[in-house]
Amino acid sequence: MLISVYVPFVVAAVLAVLTPRLAHVLPPRRAAWALVCAALVTAIGWAGALALLAFTGVAQIPEVAEEGRWSVAALQAEDPVYLVVAGGSALLLAVGVVSLAVAVVKQARLLVRARQERARLAEEAELVVVDDDAPMAFALPGSPGRIVVSRGMLRCLTDREREALLAHERAHLRCRHHLFQILWRLTAALNPLLRPLAVAGGFVLERWADEEAAQRVGDRKIVAHAVGRAALASAGASVPTALAATGGAVPQRVRALLAPPPPRRTLLLVAGGLLLAACCASLANAASDSDQMVDSAQCAAYTATAAAPSGGEHWRGPDFCFRD
Repeated sequence: MLISVYVPFVVAAVLAVLTPRLAHVLPPRRAAWALVCAALVTAIGWAGALALLAFTGVAQIPEVAEEGRWSVAALQAEDPVYLVVAGGSALLLAVGVVSLAVAVVKQARLLVRARQERARLAEEAELVVVDDDAPMAFALPGSPGRIVVSRGMLRCLTDREREALLAHERAHLRCRHHLFQILWRLTAALNPLLRPLAVAGGFVLERWADEEAAQRVGDRKIVAHAVGRAALASAGASVPTALAATGGAVPQRVRALLAPPPPRRTLLLVAGGLLLAACCASLANAASDSDQMVDSAQCAAYTATAAAPSGGEHWRGPDFCFRD
């Protein structure tokens, strides 16, 4: 447990450094799913490691030890974690849980707001054109999802570029990109080291929609022009959702569209998978060590109680404790 319990922290730090770079070299669809897996595994690993470290301190509280029927002295002898580390871990875990709860409420409100926006739209078609000179275009997720485009935005684009813009927004809805965003935001709330991953995820989703639009239109340059013109036209405008063709780092998106599609880079995904597997294995090993530590402490408490001279009845120890 001394080393393995800290591995999830190292994995989260490595991902925080590497993911912004990987988001630009991997195919966006693969990158999005890879970032989802990384966020889930590292967030669970982070919380699990903090819980194990915090438990070593909580378990040494006399009232807790009496309830669990284990020996505090045995825990202190076997566990190498300092109480200040256990206390700090408990504090970080509590802050993370509270932050996660706040993030859940915030994301729920955003979904409610999107639902209210859809309800206010008079038309029932997927595409809604609003009579507004301000250039804007965005997707409202839900069942069904809606695409909202202003007449001001349509006037800024050619027919082919309009087709590319709508294909981009349809890709957001079809691939349910809002669920990816919600997951990244929640995991980043629990583990602050994952905030760079959430930012990189937002860029990846826009790139994913760009590539889907390029396949639909059949011309990567048209999509690049549509993205660039839409971004310039709507500069400074506020959009009620992040699922918009003008989101993300637009210059980088345009450069990616003007270049050939990114290669598959399977080796990078395999390396990332091995890193996440190491995180899971280390957490499982730490949990097993913690369980064995508690078992030994219970055996020690049972042995001490059974050996103490008393006329009363001793409590029966765990089944794995044997005395000659």
